[in-house]
Amino acid sequence: MKILRKWSEISLVKRITAGLIAGVILGLVLPETVPLGILGDVFVGALRALAPLLVFFIVMYSLSNHQKGQSSNMGRILILYAVSTVLAAITAVAASFIFPMEITLGETAEGTAPQGIGEVLESLVVNAVSNPIGAITEANYISVLVWAVIFGMALRAASDNTKDVLSNISDMLSTAIRWVINCAPFGIMGLVFTTVSTVGIQALASYGKIILVLVGCMAFVAFVTNPIIVFLNIRQNPYPLVFKCIKDSGIMAFFTRSSAANIPVNMALCERLGLDEEKYSISIPLGATINMAGAAVTITVLSMATANTVGVSIDIPTAILLSLVASISAAGTSGVAGGSLLLVPLACSLLGISSDISMQVVAVGFIIGVIQDSCETAVNSSSDVLFTAAAEFNKWKKEGKKIEW
Repeated sequence: MKILRKWSEISLVKRITAGLIAGVILGLVLPETVPLGILGDVFVGALRALAPLLVFFIVMYSLSNHQKGQSSNMGRILILYAVSTVLAAITAVAASFIFPMEITLGETAEGTAPQGIGEVLESLVVNAVSNPIGAITEANYISVLVWAVIFGMALRAASDNTKDVLSNISDMLSTAIRWVINCAPFGIMGLVFTTVSTVGIQALASYGKIILVLVGCMAFVAFVTNPIIVFLNIRQNPYPLVFKCIKDSGIMAFFTRSSAANIPVNMALCERLGLDEEKYSISIPLGATINMAGAAVTITVLSMATANTVGVSIDIPTAILLSLVASISAAGTSGVAGGSLLLVPLACSLLGISSDISMQVVAVGFIIGVIQDSCETAVNSSSDVLFTAAAEFNKWKKEGKKIEW
């Protein structure tokens, strides 16, 4: 127990850094056959298993206790999510014009891409009303949120004893999540070991330019456009909040590569920031579904690189339209198998590029996914907390409260 207490007293970031370094060293030294990667699989699996339950019960409990007349910032948060995603896509368009790229095409990737925006939106609507038990089992967060909202509103008239039971279940799940997060250094070590031992650094060298553009765009979104959006809401230096969100949320999301698995991490960060649980219990899981600035960058950059490769000329109006399509498609990413990469053919179809060619680009996307998907998830997930906090801090500012984090 003494060892466990000492371990828990060390900063989580320091422990994760140690796990990262150990994973790199072991990945370079030990062969791929060593089953060290199971630590990463167990860690991410535990987060993914608990996250839907946590979202379901916390949202349901929060809404069951909601008092009529209480204000909500959800409208502002949704606007911030949308603005950030559109600006990310426009940033990717500009970068693609400044640094034109071509892709060495390989084999066609497996998977079924959506045939249009209508199919993406249809998928979201259908997923929203799927069986609630199945939604929790399959981590379908759109449906989890919809049913949690419905059940929460229905329970407003329930007795205090019933609400106490929901509160106890929420606390139980929160405690379990904290235990899992304390194991993050071992999980990160396993994830990094798997990446280094199987993919290696040299496999990514041939796609260096497109990786640099993707990462550069996402860094610009994280450190320039998002802080500007936050500043316009809180009217003070946004960077302490930006860095805190990236440190406490983005780093974890970078290694887990799953916005869903990072939901408990984000909720814990919101609690430490002193935010209203009734609001962030809805905005965080919703953000994991629709706040997709990183995905908009991926879709836009890869689509424009494909156009350059096959010799399709793109003018400014078409590029702007592409950025809008990417933004709308990105919001539906979580409802489409394969994530943002399988939405590249949808954007390419706007440019008249065949699915055979665009699916080869998807295959390239999976090769560079070790970096692309990690950065994308870090940007998406950390900004869920960032904009939730910005919206609430804006309200505090109007009420004359001091903003601290």
